[in-house]
Amino acid sequence: MLDAAGIAEREPHCRGIRAISSPVTGIVDWGLVSKTYAGDAKEAGADFFLDHEVTNVERKHGVTILHTPNREIHAKYVIACAGLYSDRVARMTGGGRDPKIVPFRGDYLILRPEKAHLVKGNIYPVPDPAFPFLGVHYTPRMDGSIWLGPNAVLAFAREGYSFWTINPPELWDALTYPGFFKLATKYWQTGAGEIYRDLVRSAYVKALQRYIPELRPEDCRPGPAGVRAQAMWADGSLVDDFIFEGAEGIVHVRNAPSPAATSSLAIGKYIVDDAERRFGLTSTQISV
Repeated sequence: MLDAAGIAEREPHCRGIRAISSPVTGIVDWGLVSKTYAGDAKEAGADFFLDHEVTNVERKHGVTILHTPNREIHAKYVIACAGLYSDRVARMTGGGRDPKIVPFRGDYLILRPEKAHLVKGNIYPVPDPAFPFLGVHYTPRMDGSIWLGPNAVLAFAREGYSFWTINPPELWDALTYPGFFKLATKYWQTGAGEIYRDLVRSAYVKALQRYIPELRPEDCRPGPAGVRAQAMWADGSLVDDFIFEGAEGIVHVRNAPSPAATSSLAIGKYIVDDAERRFGLTSTQISV
């Protein structure tokens, strides 16, 4: 535990009352990690079919058939990790409506290189258990850049990576879901603040200044955005644990919450163990 002096010693430009020091926290190039996983899978005999949207799933004569606009893919067993579309894919095999995926976009700012001296390491807020999202933070990257954020606003499409990306049917689907209405009603002030900060750079920076008061709007430039596949129940509560669902010949991973990337190897083993039980297999019989 650090007091204000301890914080200033480790992060001279950061201000705070108390903090938890985590000296073993690290960062990785997640894109490179993912490509390395894919390379290992390919060496083990996996095939990759990119840009194959699954439009339907059916089971015939002990084989699961994935229908795509490009081709049919046949498999004895399937593990579906469909992310933003996990609820839709699950419903293709008779899965329930809930939990439903409601997409939330998170926009980042990037600290200008000449201001990189303001941040030495990861600076994160203390999570508020009453609020479903973490809040803005400072994250150094492997390339030397420093990302600031993200915010959290409803995305207007499941793949709505910008404010202007709008899919009317998907937006209507999210807005009319009872769970979203209850969540929005409960946190309407917080949600309004997030939208305001999304549109007004100075307001966004003001939230970041809580930790580094020296930061100015001109010190930042627009960064990338991500979309969080937030699983939600109809009562408005957010799903913060794994949700697996099975049908004949298929396992659906309907939710794998943060920190899914950090825990990816352990999660992979967990999924395989679950598939073994559902399919009645041993570890030497299963392939993904």
